[in-house]
Formats: sequence, structure tokens, C-alpha cells
Amino acid sequence: MHFRATEATALGAAVPLCPSAGLVGCQRSTGGPARGPGATASSATRTPLSDPAEPVPGVEATRPERIPANALMCFPASSGKGSLATATVWDPVAPKLTVALPDGWDSSPGTGEVALTATGPDGMAARVTIRPTDLDPGGAFLRYATELRTATPGVKVNVEAAQFCGYSSQLLSGTGAAAMFADRVTHIWTNTKAYLVVVHVQGPAGAPGFDAAKSTVTQQFAVVIP
Repeated sequence: MHFRATEATALGAAVPLCPSAGLVGCQRSTGGPARGPGATASSATRTPLSDPAEPVPGVEATRPERIPANALMCFPASSGKGSLATATVWDPVAPKLTVALPDGWDSSPGTGEVALTATGPDGMAARVTIRPTDLDPGGAFLRYATELRTATPGVKVNVEAAQFCGYSSQLLSGTGAAAMFADRVTHIWTNTKAYLVVVHVQGPAGAPGFDAAKSTVTQQFAVVIP
């Protein structure tokens, strides 16, 4: 998986191009500190947030530091899966993302809180939403899970902790009556507000290639804070 010059521009010119095609080990930024997947709360001085009494998988109870303009906050190493697409919304302070889509999928910008939609073969599809939230990570994750179960009665959901770049993040997967789905749900802060980012992929039950599409779409993504 490689960044092209047009993709770097779409990230607000904060992503430097590496001298070689691959991205592994290239984590420099002109707008702020780039964090690799191993970054944790110990990399900055933060104050714990209040989270639900019950443990919530994937929560990093941290307070953000001041973020420079156009900061590349996360630049995961390349996995080699899929091609890259930018996902942005109208909100000028919302995070700008670069996500992975399976090769050959068609994508287009969304509207409102939907930053990107994509379609693939055999009825499979993906969607990226970027929604402001006034909740801490644990509360935002619990609300999302409640909304998911309300929208899809009887759905069975598996939840895994999947923090990256110091962000609280979960991987969700499940099956309904006739469909399969997977989400990467991530809580991202800016200097003014926090956002719940959901990268979602779904397909009909038994769709060939769904596991491969799930692995590609729900991998870690790059984050720029305007």
C-alpha cells in the first residue's frame, strides 16, 4: 500500500513523500508530531478522563495535548493491503483521514457526517463517518454499540480492543439475519472537540471475499488534524 502525490495533497500537504515507494518506517510530518502504531499515553503529559464504571475494550483514558495546525497525528506503517482514499467532511476542524479500500472498489465522497462511501463486488459496501461527540471514549463506544443493536435487532456483535497511535479504538464484527459487517470505531480529539470515526464494511451473508475486504477496510488509518 503506497501514498501517491495526489493523496498526500489531499491530506492538507502535511504528508511528506518517502524517497521509496513503501511507507514502512516513514513517519515524518511538517505540521506536527507523527505517531506510529506503538505510541501511547506515556508519550505526552495528559490527565485521565472519566469513563464508564464498567471496563470498555479499547479505551485509552487520556487527555489530548495542544495540536499544531495540519498535524499528522497518525501515520501507520503500510500493510500492503488495498489502495488509499481520503475521507473528509464539511466540518473545518474535523480530522482528515486516509483509509484503505480493497483494490478495484469504487468510492465517492459522502454528505453530512458520511465522509466516504465505497462499493465492491457481490453486494459488499463500505462507509466512513466522522461525527462530533461530547462523550469520552468509553461513553461514545457504548452509545455506538447501543445504536447498532437498536438498528439491527438480534445482531450478534464481537468487540476487540484495537488502540493505535494513542487513540481509543475498537474492532467490531457481527452477523445479522442476512448480512455480515465489521467496524473500526475510533475516538479522535482535536483542539476544539472530539469525534467518533466509524469505518464500516458490510456484505450479504456468505459473500465471497468478505473476510479479505474486512481485513483491508478495518486496518489502521492516517489522521491529520486541521
